Amino acid sequence: MAALLRSLLAASEKAARIAQLCRQEEALFSLLIEEKRGADKNKKFLQDFKTLADVLIQEVIKHDVGKEFPELQDHIRGEESNKFENGLGETVVVQVCSTQEETAALLQKVLDRNWTAAELLAAAIHQEMVLSDPALDDVTMTISTESLAVWIDPIDSTNQYIRGCGNVVPVDGIYPSGLHSALVLIGVYNRHSGEPILGIINEPFFQEALPAHRWQSKYYWGIAYRGTNLSSLSQPQLQASPRVVLSSNEKAGLQKALAPLYGEQLCFASGAGYKMLCVALGLAGAYVLSEGSTFKWDSCGPHAILRALGGGIIDLSEALRAWRAGGRDRLPELTYHKPVEGSVGAERWANQGGLVAYVYPEHLKAVMATLAVADAF
Repeated sequence: MAALLRSLLAASEKAARIAQLCRQEEALFSLLIEEKRGADKNKKFLQDFKTLADVLIQEVIKHDVGKEFPELQDHIRGEESNKFENGLGETVVVQVCSTQEETAALLQKVLDRNWTAAELLAAAIHQEMVLSDPALDDVTMTISTESLAVWIDPIDSTNQYIRGCGNVVPVDGIYPSGLHSALVLIGVYNRHSGEPILGIINEPFFQEALPAHRWQSKYYWGIAYRGTNLSSLSQPQLQASPRVVLSSNEKAGLQKALAPLYGEQLCFASGAGYKMLCVALGLAGAYVLSEGSTFKWDSCGPHAILRALGGGIIDLSEALRAWRAGGRDRLPELTYHKPVEGSVGAERWANQGGLVAYVYPEHLKAVMATLAVADAF
């Protein structure tokens, strides 16, 4: 598990570097946008985009981790298709080639023959990442990788990544929008039980280093397996007056239902992964979502980190059903191994019942008790 954790963290750092690189030059960035269509389109947005950065990051993680752990190679899944259409109408299958030169030659087809951009990206893709993190030396847990699988969200909150600003001011520590909500999410789960085991959240745009105006990344990780919990984070302090973080377009009915519990402490932010990170950091007591607009690749990594801190992520719809029936001790958590029956495209992997992310069970119980008697639910 220590070797897998190191491999995934190194891949997340390389992913962060690619995300940063694709934002540095606006002229370059304008080449990298392609609108999603058909079954891959997220119904939440009128315009949902995928970027070459998304696809590259996903393929880099699959390549680097799969090379080190061949038994996982066929069990690493991501949000994006690796097919990309360039401005000349050509469809290119994006992949990591054997050499930097071959990868650059492939990428220049996507980038409308822009060799400079292709060479910059290829260099980042083939860069060897060396982690210097003494905390990883203490990870001695052993788990067979034969039963594991991986979910990747290469850039969560893609719309904020494309349009996001780097100078958004946080409100009580929470960024309502902007580049801070664009995260790399990696989750490892048991492919037989669907239980999340290991999670990584990487913030490519954690802080901007002056005077060079270069972004610096930061990562967090957590492991929860058979009663053993390890994390780069400490359990946040239990707040007497907690806040809840919601999506900016959350239904008015949910906001009204939660108002008696949280009063003026309703906070709003972009990005599912970022809101889950806010809970893990103790910036909010819970993240509540009433709709099925998140996916397995959004929640798997953060879920494992929250479990390592003593919390979790429940299926809101199923949990409300159990709560009202009197089953309040073990509310149903999200799992990651089974697609939604009867759904197609991205919807096969949607968290259709909504969710509640939390660290402290007290917060979860307060949310459930409030929503269970609300008229809107």
